[in-house]
Amino acid sequence: MIVIKNGRLVLPDEIVDGKYLVLEGDRIQSISDTLPEKADKMINAHGRFVTPGFIDIHSDRIEQFILPRPTARFDFELALKECERELLHQGITTMYHSLSLYKDERFGKSPLRTLASVQEMAELIRDIHDRFHLIHHRFHLRVEIDNLDAYDIARDMIAQGLVHEISFMDHSPGQGQYKDLAIYRQTLAKYQGCEAEEFDFEAFLAKEETKDVLSFEQLRELCHMAHEHGIAVASHDDDTKEKLQINREIGVDISEFPITVEAAKYANDMGFATVVGAPNILRGGSHSGNMSAADAIQAGCADILCSDYYPPAILHGVFIMHRKYGVPLPEMVNKASLNPARAVGLGSEYGSIEPGKKADLLIIELLDGYPVITHVLVDGRTTSRVEYRR
Repeated sequence: MIVIKNGRLVLPDEIVDGKYLVLEGDRIQSISDTLPEKADKMINAHGRFVTPGFIDIHSDRIEQFILPRPTARFDFELALKECERELLHQGITTMYHSLSLYKDERFGKSPLRTLASVQEMAELIRDIHDRFHLIHHRFHLRVEIDNLDAYDIARDMIAQGLVHEISFMDHSPGQGQYKDLAIYRQTLAKYQGCEAEEFDFEAFLAKEETKDVLSFEQLRELCHMAHEHGIAVASHDDDTKEKLQINREIGVDISEFPITVEAAKYANDMGFATVVGAPNILRGGSHSGNMSAADAIQAGCADILCSDYYPPAILHGVFIMHRKYGVPLPEMVNKASLNPARAVGLGSEYGSIEPGKKADLLIIELLDGYPVITHVLVDGRTTSRVEYRR
């Protein structure tokens, strides 16, 4: 039995002081007024916040560990082990590693966005739990809808038990993330390694207008199959009520990165869980010129924080929104823990400090105005312990 004392427990609806958090095995046993007599270990939180571990349902950070430079590729398992050490110290105790199946190389050539690499990473994530590891790893399969081969690939991977979340992406110009064609042109040119003026954008647009995409029936079938296997389905960059209505008919559960506050409100009204990127909060806005995550949170239409491409952003985003914008801390912590857990079907086991749930916990202190994590527990075991000095 482990007991955490002197902590400010961040519960789903309140912050509780003066209680003992009692852990038994990999579970939270109780929140007690009195110190249990049979405690095997005591952790003194010294007045710091105690929160559930963060659940990140969208991040491609693993790609940067495998391929830090275009010509420098590292072993997948080595990359995963190094990546999880970083994630642990950033408070992410469950990570949905997001790898994409693209049809072409419009966003730059990447050997990691091929069937072979996606399959290899998915199999490693499935098998890593049989070996030494630090956090819970999950696989998020991202499907670009103009990749017609992705239909059979996704079906096979779902059937093999390799997928824990699936999302549909449409990076076509003039809609979604790239509704602004000028931004789209600049983005493509940067990925292609040239200036915008050098890129033959008109020829590219002409080709885009005639491309084939996965059909409504195929996307609906993938949703149905995913749900049969207990897998949540997300859409990406929703920008209109009409698109959201189609996604509802297909069977989508989650709306990732709605383009405007209006679209996010539509998504909420239709019952979608909405996801915003925490880096957006740190940067003060979207790198694509779209919705401000802070505005969406204040408008009450952003349910979940994900790290997207910068894992430290979740921890800092939670406290920026609390300190700068006055959003209650339990509400922000829920966006990084309980809400994503519920969205992907883990809510009964993970995501909040409640008796009976898994003991994935963080102890967080504020130093120099920044939140820092001093303790991480995963499945009731201390996997990280850090003390800062001055």
